[in-house]
Amino acid sequence: MIPSLKRRLAKARPVTAPGIYDALTASLAEAAGFEAAYVSGAAIAYTRLGRPDIGLVSMTEVAETVSLIRDRVGIPLVVDADNGHGNALNVQRTLRLFERAGANALQLEDQTLPKRCGHLQGKSLVTTGEMVGKIRAAVDARASEETLVIARTDAVAVEGFEAALERAARYAEAGADVLFVEAPRDRAQMERIVAALGDTLPLMANMVEGGDTPISTGEELGRMGFRLVIFPGGIVRAIARTAQDYYRSLAEHGSNKPFADRMFDFGGLNALIGTPEMLELGHRYEEGAE
Repeated sequence: MIPSLKRRLAKARPVTAPGIYDALTASLAEAAGFEAAYVSGAAIAYTRLGRPDIGLVSMTEVAETVSLIRDRVGIPLVVDADNGHGNALNVQRTLRLFERAGANALQLEDQTLPKRCGHLQGKSLVTTGEMVGKIRAAVDARASEETLVIARTDAVAVEGFEAALERAARYAEAGADVLFVEAPRDRAQMERIVAALGDTLPLMANMVEGGDTPISTGEELGRMGFRLVIFPGGIVRAIARTAQDYYRSLAEHGSNKPFADRMFDFGGLNALIGTPEMLELGHRYEEGAE
């Protein structure tokens, strides 16, 4: 039974959800003790396509990724649904598809097509009215009220901070379950988000190393008033740096021996992913086994 993210967000202690992009990273996050994980559209773009987060990942590619992750882990999954991949009817299809795949929350943003990473410049927005319609469509389409609709606005970088607060308030009225004002510039803006919206719905914060928002810990953001904190792309930045060092070492030395203390050996990796347990489980179903 997957724990209720909705009930968990009603508690005072914040939920920190690390970014994941496949079943392996999901299983590692779960094993580390995280209560939820964030299926990052950016991380999927970085790893599956080797490309930036500029709207290149399709709805079906994300759904397939979520399905594979859900088959591996039992913690709640917050899924990046970009701008719903189109209009309100596309939003409904996206929500139904992701919900069936195993999503427990969908993050929808008010950018136009094609979207961009929230910490890239040059974004453009749909009208507030169009986004309100998308949120209403998402709420109407979900099969379970346990599936949360997270409404994100990118207006800080496009229309200004006050406009972002106004949009978020409208999205709350439309039926969103969680509010996400993307890319506030400093602590003062973050505190104003909490002051203006914190009594309305749970608030989400996004920590991007090198992005527009100052980095804080989940605990610090919880004290500030945020209830859901994501670190979406950190895992890819960490793995990419390690992989770069690994390939350079292999190219230079012609062997993995100099890098051995920074990697699992064959047995270590198989232990990590549960190979012995799966083989034992398979034996239970072999002919003649009791």
